[in-house]
Amino acid sequence: LEPALADVGPGGLAVLPLPAGGRVAGACLIGWDAPHDFGPDERALLTASAGLAGQALMRAHAFDAEHELVGMLQRQLLPRRLPKLPGAVAVARYLPSTAGLELGGDWYDVIPLPDHHVALVIGDVQGHSAGAATLMGQMRTALRAYAVEGHPPDVVVSHANRLLTGMETDLFATCVYVDLDMEEGSAWCVRAGHLPPVLRHPDGSTEIAEVEGGPPLGVVTQADFPMSPLRLRPGTLIALTTDGLVETPESDIDEGMDRLAHALAVSAPGHLGLVADALLGNARRNDDVALLLVRYDGMALRPLRESWSVWRLPEAVRHARRFTRRTLRSWSVPDDTVDGVLLIVSELVTNALVHTDGKVRLDLTLISGRLRVAVADASPRTPVKPTSIGWEATGGRGILLVEAMSATWGTLPVSGGKQVWSEIPVAGT
Repeated sequence: LEPALADVGPGGLAVLPLPAGGRVAGACLIGWDAPHDFGPDERALLTASAGLAGQALMRAHAFDAEHELVGMLQRQLLPRRLPKLPGAVAVARYLPSTAGLELGGDWYDVIPLPDHHVALVIGDVQGHSAGAATLMGQMRTALRAYAVEGHPPDVVVSHANRLLTGMETDLFATCVYVDLDMEEGSAWCVRAGHLPPVLRHPDGSTEIAEVEGGPPLGVVTQADFPMSPLRLRPGTLIALTTDGLVETPESDIDEGMDRLAHALAVSAPGHLGLVADALLGNARRNDDVALLLVRYDGMALRPLRESWSVWRLPEAVRHARRFTRRTLRSWSVPDDTVDGVLLIVSELVTNALVHTDGKVRLDLTLISGRLRVAVADASPRTPVKPTSIGWEATGGRGILLVEAMSATWGTLPVSGGKQVWSEIPVAGT
């Protein structure tokens, strides 16, 4: 207290502890320039005022702590950075609300998927509270998990909906999920009670995509979420946003969407960061805002692809090898590489036929001097690489052989099962 006492006048002095919740939250010093006598009424007034000030100070500290904690939580739940995409550029922005705790349930995500697909997601959890921010993190994680499992867009959103309806919460969420094929420029879009995407075409024209919609997530357990096709030419810009950007007290959402489309039409899509900043410049701040912009440029080098459905016949492996040899020769793959690839195909197809039931598919992909062999089956069980094999063992060497012949290999979940893949460098392609 010594620094504070230095400025107190030479007269009377009142030192008041500020009690709150059974402990002292601070202290208040009141000084008079002239001698001062404290009567009983004044003492009672000062004591009561100190009690009220202590409680107010404690509430302010609690509010600041909650605000800091939830803000940190929300920052951790949103992507720290967006992935680099082959044939596209993505930028995102998030602005918290200036009302209340300055937090909410808006989120965005960009999820790389196999075969040069990418999932674009934006969503909004009802409300502006710690509960909304927490649920936002759960929904983002759920959608990402279902996406990387290989499910189609309608199944991804349907799974997330059933998950939310099973939670003990009264909150609901809206979202848009777009599965974009970077090779073809085609996409499938699913909308769950959310704003549709806005497209800016290479000629500068814009359109609000006509996307069929389902209900918000967490409202109807067995809801349908239809998929709508989108077509993106190189140079097309796709914008996904939340209602905080387009809805104001003076205008409705439709007018706001028209303003967004016009702003995109007059923008320079070559500088996505500047476009995003300009769009957010006039955003109202009594609601949080999420914005995801993706410019599809098209892949400079498109991969070569061929697929083969493996029938469960005695000659299935031989037919798969014949298909592989014919395909690799059409791609001008050197003969010394072909022999090793045929061995990998034999092992992967044999494992799928012996250890699983259902359909088996062989996919071959060649791009940038890398050949990818992938065999998909209906079993979720991943192959286990043995640590040691006795000389008398009759099996277990297949995965070790695939590992030895591959530059890299692995497994990934796909819709209805798994995929085991191997990559082999190919010279001269």
